[in-house]
Amino acid sequence: MFGVQSPYAAGSATPHLMLLGDYANNPLVLRRKSDDSDVGTVVGGQLFVHLNGSLSLFDRINLNIDVPLALYQGGDSPTSNGTSFNSPSGAEFGDIRAGLRVRLLGEYHDAFQLAVGGYVWLPTGKSGGFVGDGEVRGMPQLIVGGRTDRIVWSAAAGPELRSSQVYAGVDQGTMIKGGAGIGVLLGARRQFQIGPEFNVAFSTKSVEKRTTNAEALLGARYRVIRDMELGIAAGPGLTSGIGTPDFRGLLMVAYSPEQRADRDKDGVYDDVDACPDEFGDRSDDPAKNGCPAPKDRDKDGILDEIDACPDVPGVRSDDPAKNGCPLPKDRDKDGIPDDVDACPDTPGVRSDDPAKNGCPPDRDGDGIPDSADACPDLKGVASSDPKQNGCPPDTDGDGIRDDVDACKLEKGKPNPDPTKNGCPQAVRVTENAIVILQQVQFDTGKATIKKASDALLDEVAAVLTEHPEIRKAEIQGHTDDRGVPKANEKLSQDRADAVKKALVKRGIDEGRLVSRGYGQTAPIDDNKTEAGRQRNRRVEFKILEKASKGGSDAK
Repeated sequence: MFGVQSPYAAGSATPHLMLLGDYANNPLVLRRKSDDSDVGTVVGGQLFVHLNGSLSLFDRINLNIDVPLALYQGGDSPTSNGTSFNSPSGAEFGDIRAGLRVRLLGEYHDAFQLAVGGYVWLPTGKSGGFVGDGEVRGMPQLIVGGRTDRIVWSAAAGPELRSSQVYAGVDQGTMIKGGAGIGVLLGARRQFQIGPEFNVAFSTKSVEKRTTNAEALLGARYRVIRDMELGIAAGPGLTSGIGTPDFRGLLMVAYSPEQRADRDKDGVYDDVDACPDEFGDRSDDPAKNGCPAPKDRDKDGILDEIDACPDVPGVRSDDPAKNGCPLPKDRDKDGIPDDVDACPDTPGVRSDDPAKNGCPPDRDGDGIPDSADACPDLKGVASSDPKQNGCPPDTDGDGIRDDVDACKLEKGKPNPDPTKNGCPQAVRVTENAIVILQQVQFDTGKATIKKASDALLDEVAAVLTEHPEIRKAEIQGHTDDRGVPKANEKLSQDRADAVKKALVKRGIDEGRLVSRGYGQTAPIDDNKTEAGRQRNRRVEFKILEKASKGGSDAK
């Protein structure tokens, strides 16, 4: 603070120097007692320069000396009731002040600190002037304060012991003085401080407004470099006691070495200590400065900081992940260490693929070693049958493996044509339809199904039974364009109904089937030729609803 002592003695055999400018406006004004009106200013303005030096010892004791010099003084030399009050002028030395402070409790960065101290003023100022008392005076103090990460505070109080003096009818002597202040610390290094402080003094003999002094200041300090500080403060007087100015302004420049934190007490300041909470040693390497000496817990000659296995004795390795670790094990004795062997209990071969390294050969990558794979060059599945183990599956169970089955999801029969091998002879299932490779035959102009189509409808029923995911299928009847359109539409509907009835008789749930006649409206070939008309007379099966893989319906 500017006017309130701090309890800490900052440094061990550490000097501090300060040059402080202190301007007070109207510190001594003559007023009539009857109506409190101004008669004139005895001291209208006073500018002091203080040269202040201190020496901190053992981080506990502070010795201080302050030499004041009044550079400017002035006033009106007022007269009242025939009495003249001569105002000062010119430069004069003030009373030199000597101080002592002893810290009793708390460290510099602690939130609470306690100290005792005091000042003695020597009568070096002009006797009878306005720069000193002309007599020795002293003031013992009790001082408290502290510091947190962002707050600094202090408060001090004590009696100023002095002889009684009467000036202009005001009797002053021993006074009780106190002050308190708080500052907020800003910046990454907490190098900027701003905050208020208050000082008050009152006479022990006659407490009244003319013997009570009170002032407030708002101050800011900035540490431009680690050991140099600038400060400025200003504030009003709060009472009309002798010596209380209307306004006070302060300007300061100081050499005051920064007190840097050292939490682990190893002599390396926290801001350069790589291990601020561990007692350590100094080092030229910033990454190691203030850190404990390197450790080797397992005593294998490899420091813990580079030992991948610091608690298990090991051997050196160029691989940082293995340095200091025991030699790797190889349970299956295939020359590949267990830590990189994907099959540590089965002898294998080296591979660039970590998932296969140390495993038996598996050319097709199906997870079945070649030695047990009946199809070592085809990806397959495991089987209890040695002849089928590792071979592609037979999804539809028709005895034809998927790799050669042209219809993997439909039971079929062998066929020398690769595009038909394993496929049904007359019926296939696609994404949106059940495709019949033969036509359903009817009596001419009727909806009677001929006996020759029984095998075809048996196969359609079998496909619907094998594919329960087909939730609903539409049986469509179609005709050529010969005849009356209305009659064709009825004939196609009757034929679709007949096919539906035939499938229901073969065990298909009626709810899975709908029938509809389209007549001649949807030809697939040219009705101008007999072959085209033959193709247009047909029954088709369209899939309307189908269960998706997740079990929900797809339409």
